[in-house]
Amino acid sequence: MARGGSHYVCQSCGAFYAKWQGQCTACGEWNTLVEESAPPPVGGKKGSSAPRARGGGLDFVDLHGSSAPAPRRPSGIGELDRVTGGGIVPGSAILIGGDPGIGKSTLLTQLVARLAETGARCAYISGEEAVDQVRLRAGRLGISAAPVALASATALRDILPALETDNPPDVVVIDSIQTMYLDALDSAPGTVGQVRACAQELIRAAKKRGFALILVGHVTKEGAIAGPRVLEHMVDTVLYFEGERGHQFRILRAVKNRFGPTDEIGVFEMTDRGLSEVPNPSALFLAERRDNVSGAAVFAGMEGTRPVLVEIQALVAPTSFGTPRRAVVGWDSGRLAMVMAVLDARCGLSIGAQDVYLNVAGGLRISEPAADLAVAAALVSAYSGEPVPPDMVVFGEVGLAGEVRQVGQTDARLKEALRLGFGRALIPARRAGAAQGSSGLTLTEIDRLAELVERLAPAEDNTWRRKLP
Repeated sequence: MARGGSHYVCQSCGAFYAKWQGQCTACGEWNTLVEESAPPPVGGKKGSSAPRARGGGLDFVDLHGSSAPAPRRPSGIGELDRVTGGGIVPGSAILIGGDPGIGKSTLLTQLVARLAETGARCAYISGEEAVDQVRLRAGRLGISAAPVALASATALRDILPALETDNPPDVVVIDSIQTMYLDALDSAPGTVGQVRACAQELIRAAKKRGFALILVGHVTKEGAIAGPRVLEHMVDTVLYFEGERGHQFRILRAVKNRFGPTDEIGVFEMTDRGLSEVPNPSALFLAERRDNVSGAAVFAGMEGTRPVLVEIQALVAPTSFGTPRRAVVGWDSGRLAMVMAVLDARCGLSIGAQDVYLNVAGGLRISEPAADLAVAAALVSAYSGEPVPPDMVVFGEVGLAGEVRQVGQTDARLKEALRLGFGRALIPARRAGAAQGSSGLTLTEIDRLAELVERLAPAEDNTWRRKLP
């Protein structure tokens, strides 16, 4: 049983329990309950029987009304401003997460240096590194001359008085929230109670004093931000810094933004001088593309309002085991299984009995269904040995009946392809009466996946296609 005035809290989801148990019934995780002190009840001290004081009530207003747009402070880093919606809003709280070593601290060090050079008062508080370590990074990045206030601390008792002054900083970076602790709680730093309480105190100070707060968050092995899920609800913006260590590309993606879009991405390249912006990611993703190679197709995708062209690579090989292997990098394995099933059942290709490897070149992760047709083209090309024309881009959604469905923002995808020198496009058949602007490309419209198979693997040229019943 828990001691008086304490309870057990799941470190994965934040659920409360009166006594310890092996499994959290809320999230299903095992051995995640930790004993923590219970907070006093709202309206009085712990154990007090005095009646709670009545509040002053609420003043309700109508939905309609005029409000000035939120002021923004441009960071000077174009890709970061794109993701945040135009800049950092004073008084907002931003949470950024990512794998260890992906470049979170590097990006934020460059951010505060760029802001400080424009006259903003910036404070960088590190709980994981000593002052000398942060200085070494700044020297390596060539920004050590920037007027940034630097400190190394983990106790919120020391941090809050430095921020709640009459002249607080404009931007404050806390690296990281899992290292901060509040001595009023008995639990260790990084636990659910400490993370929640420390974040709440820092966000309260940011809203009260009007400075922008940027919190760095650790991630779990599944890639989600560690700590209670309520942490993501408390902040205004949640950013994820993604990328493969073997690739030089880094993707900054917004999954929550109260002051801007949530479907934009920022692309960076890791260099020996830190992170540099990539204003034209399509050219970078296609820089090492090889022509006349089977199993490769160029997909014209959309990331928010930005069209991005990437190469999708597929390899189909005879299996050496009883169960064929599937390896997918950068795409949903469930959609790969669906596309393969449609090719088998609707087009007569027995790909399911082969080992299949699929890769999105460059380290970008694609989530939109418009990549179905490009994946199918890469699979058919790899299976038949017939290359997809090197000057062709492909996009479209595939249905279970074998139909090819339309996708949004077709014109923007085609304009990006034309700008990069492509001459042809394989797209879904557009509806009669739909606006069809002149794209400058030679368009091939199809409405059945079997038409794609017939173009890349004609029936009279091969004997490996089985006949459909």
